[in-house]
Amino acid sequence: MSLANQFAAYTAWRTRLAAHVGELQDWLGRNELSDAQSDLRLTQLLERLREDRLNVAFVAEFSRGKSELINAIFFAEYGNRMLPSSAGRTTMCPTELMFDGNKLPGVELLPIQTRASNSSVSEYKRFADEWTRVNLDTGSAESMQTALRHVSETTRVTPEEAGRLGFEVGEGRIDLYSVGDDGLVEIPRWRHAVINFPHPLLKQGLVILDTPGLNAIGAEPELTLSLLPNAHAVLFILAADTGVTQSDMAIWKEHICAGGMARRGRLLVLNKIDGQWDELKTAEAIDAEIQRQVDSCADLLDLPTSQVFPVSAQKGLVAKINGDTALLEKSRLPALEDALSRELIPAKRDIVCESTESEFGDVSQRIRSLLDSRLAGLREQLTELTELRGKNKGVVEYMMGKVRAEKDEFESGLQRYYAVRSVFSTLTNNLFGHLGLDVLRQLTHETREAMLDAAFSKTLSDAMANFFARSRQALAKSNGEISEILQMMEAVYKKFAVEHGLKLGAPTTFSLLRYEKELDRLQAWCDAHLNSMVSLLTHDKKNITQKFFEEVAVQVRRAFEHANRDAEVWLRAIMAPMETQVREHQIQLKRRLESIKRIHQATDTLEDRIVELDGIEHNLLGQIAALEEIVGRVQEMLLPIADDKRLAA
Repeated sequence: MSLANQFAAYTAWRTRLAAHVGELQDWLGRNELSDAQSDLRLTQLLERLREDRLNVAFVAEFSRGKSELINAIFFAEYGNRMLPSSAGRTTMCPTELMFDGNKLPGVELLPIQTRASNSSVSEYKRFADEWTRVNLDTGSAESMQTALRHVSETTRVTPEEAGRLGFEVGEGRIDLYSVGDDGLVEIPRWRHAVINFPHPLLKQGLVILDTPGLNAIGAEPELTLSLLPNAHAVLFILAADTGVTQSDMAIWKEHICAGGMARRGRLLVLNKIDGQWDELKTAEAIDAEIQRQVDSCADLLDLPTSQVFPVSAQKGLVAKINGDTALLEKSRLPALEDALSRELIPAKRDIVCESTESEFGDVSQRIRSLLDSRLAGLREQLTELTELRGKNKGVVEYMMGKVRAEKDEFESGLQRYYAVRSVFSTLTNNLFGHLGLDVLRQLTHETREAMLDAAFSKTLSDAMANFFARSRQALAKSNGEISEILQMMEAVYKKFAVEHGLKLGAPTTFSLLRYEKELDRLQAWCDAHLNSMVSLLTHDKKNITQKFFEEVAVQVRRAFEHANRDAEVWLRAIMAPMETQVREHQIQLKRRLESIKRIHQATDTLEDRIVELDGIEHNLLGQIAALEEIVGRVQEMLLPIADDKRLAA
């Protein structure tokens, strides 16, 4: 199955999953079982499923055939090259290919001068007026070619301006921006490009990140800190004729597999193997030569050969456009596509399954507990009323007094519930006091000032170390508050379950470990890039402070923002079952008391009431069965593919 077909199958699976989740939301509304918390969580889950993206990054130095490979894998069916691909450097700035149905097809370009500010590309995406827009006429291949060529535009600036914008200017040194005869330096005209194109794969949520060489990656830390680590697959492209060059090795070590840890979805592509095709050599000799290059590259980059794919992107593209099966097989492109689909689709599917299982499971469990509670209360009423058959008024009065006493006892116990709410509110405020963004904002400001005032490299290192230490301290204190909240709610859940028979189960747990790991990753990056003597000697100190620390601070803030949102969801989730069960228990006690009162006033209503409750019990059992059916459909969708032959088919 081709990558396009695999992707289409994944998208169809995700669409069916969203439909079943939406089915639960609709069913809850129709049966008056929904509440604000459940509805919000299901709505957020559906939004995430609808906006689900699969990010594939293509990384290479220039002239490795990267743009041609993107054309061959994703856009051959268009019948032409979507991205400009020719000899020399065609991609001058990081380029995202995606589809946004709220915008017209076009190319959005962020001027290179924005690098002089402290704002990241992601922040500029909020302000459309900062971008230059070129419309795309998708009906004309020639018009599209003209529009897309903008990503390769350059401009000439003074060496001082180039340095201010983060470009390392050298004199005749390879891969550096050098001063021309006119005294100016040629640099990219654009900082970032976003191509909005209604291609079927992009419409289904694929996002392609096309990155230029080492200089662009190093000067744009957002690529290293956010876009590349968050890509579901990274294809690193080398040229088969040159193998691993010094700059290739630098990109691999610093930006793709930092710390020597190759992650899932990191593939090495040896492009341009058609350069080895020689009519004077046998096919076996050609294959042996290609295999030697594969072994050599795998050895240098410490990769298994199974992660190295020799291809000819150009011949693969031609073969697809012309329908030449033999040439396509010879280009070896299908093997790469197959590996990419094996890496990309399952990894993304696992993420979606984990997220859905957590959110959907919590909501469905709450509703099931609510229905079980109603059923238990109803059956208690039925038992009481059945026992009243043939009894005199004295017995009815005794039963009424018993239920009234139970109701009074529960309502007096509610004082403990209100006290828990008060303590819960205090602990919540403490949690957000540690985890809040105001404290982080102040810490960021203090660190920025300390780095700007620094006279020695050690001061820079100390300022950054202090920034991470205090950020970690905030997470540690937050974890302490989370533990206290969890212990309190566990005790309260047990107490109300024992004393009043509430079906609460165990409270949902929560941890900030993933955000602690994110801080570890960011600090490791800083240690590798900011605190090395080489970096401090070859970059202006102010440039380090503005470009690198600002992006680190953005990433830390983003981690804290996500932690805040997750904590808010957890706090609502941990209190919601308690609130629902307490409210439901109050309603059940009130109904039992009213029922017995009516029996006391008119004994002939006893049988009518029993029949009425029998009908309600039948409806409740029907609701439970319907809920189990919907939940079963979602759980079936979340089965691992290997365990679910029907879904695999």
